[in-house]
Amino acid sequence: MYELFKSPAFDNAVTQFDRACENLALDDWLRDRLRFPQRTLIVNCPVRMDNGKIRVFTGYRVQHNLTLGPGKGGVRYHPDVDMGEVAALAMGMSWKCGLAELPFGGAKGGVAVDPVNLSLSELERLTRRYTAEILPIIGPNKDIPAPDMGTNPQVMAWMMDTYSMTEGYTTPAVVTGKPVIIGGSLGREEATGYGVAYIVEDALRHFEKRIPGTRVAIQGFGNVGTYTARKLSEMGCSVVAVSDMQGGIYNASGLPVLKLLEIPRQRGRIQEFKEADKITNSELLTIECDILIPAAIGRVITKENGPKLRCKIVVEGANGPTTIDADDILEERGIPVIPDILANAGGLIVSYFEWVQGLQEYFWSRDIIFSELQKRMHNMFRKVSDYAKEKGVTLRMAALMLGINQVAQAKKIRGLYP
Repeated sequence: MYELFKSPAFDNAVTQFDRACENLALDDWLRDRLRFPQRTLIVNCPVRMDNGKIRVFTGYRVQHNLTLGPGKGGVRYHPDVDMGEVAALAMGMSWKCGLAELPFGGAKGGVAVDPVNLSLSELERLTRRYTAEILPIIGPNKDIPAPDMGTNPQVMAWMMDTYSMTEGYTTPAVVTGKPVIIGGSLGREEATGYGVAYIVEDALRHFEKRIPGTRVAIQGFGNVGTYTARKLSEMGCSVVAVSDMQGGIYNASGLPVLKLLEIPRQRGRIQEFKEADKITNSELLTIECDILIPAAIGRVITKENGPKLRCKIVVEGANGPTTIDADDILEERGIPVIPDILANAGGLIVSYFEWVQGLQEYFWSRDIIFSELQKRMHNMFRKVSDYAKEKGVTLRMAALMLGINQVAQAKKIRGLYP
């Protein structure tokens, strides 16, 4: 079975899982059960393009484990999407849901496509066809998609509408991350980035460092990176470097975050900002700073650049940005890593709030959303840091052990059917 999912991302996820299991002493059958997805679906999505020609795109939906509840996980539109990557991300969602103690299982979806090359109408037709193909396995009590890299609230609106038209009635709770006007939650757009910022705040206090003046470098200035920068700037941190896909900028004295936020809103590029030095994405990772936040794609911190990092703490805003080899190098160097399943759980938590609001048809204020998000993020950090100290393991290992054990014990208690 392993050959079906083999990829760098899945190899990384399984190695992390196996290492955590060694510390947990799980039964062999539980290890075997949780190492691979519970259900996978590969779909072909024929789409009529604006020029009249038909292109066929490959899509995926992977449900890693549904023991704790319906599947929960984003839908990614990116050229490099494949089964291995989606399966790895779905596995990570299982542990993230377990760590956050939410009633969800881990799932993930994706289509191998570069959405930048599609018109709005082509993107809509692709989304509706993909939704129609995965329709048998999604639903408010089955599997609830959300935005991820390359998708956004509009894509979720199309997914919700496609599902609702098939069901014959409006079903807001089938997806999260949709526009507020059709049942989305206030605060969902900011949730992941704000959650990362709350974790940075906790990490600085945990390691007895001052928050004001803390120098932060952020790789990735999309949804996660922009809201992380905004919140950290409000907290008094100095954002010294940011980047997008084309490259980044650096100013040792700090960047004007509010001005920078206007650039992606106007579909511009970060390097259009002239009042800072231009740097590459690779150079950003080795900038001297207090906090390094990889908030773009996976596997950017590697054994090649791990020895060159000049940060004091790594906070993973992206999913899987640090390889196993780099993890070991950073541990040897004494650089703590706040793992993705803890650091970027804010989006998942507010997605849970949105799902609950959709089922109840009762909606909360922005103040309540952020208050509850901050409380849950702080509680998660405290739980992980206390467990790491108790077991004598890294923060990543502690988070994995807590998340995996939550799923494993639930599976054990539920037993086997038939």
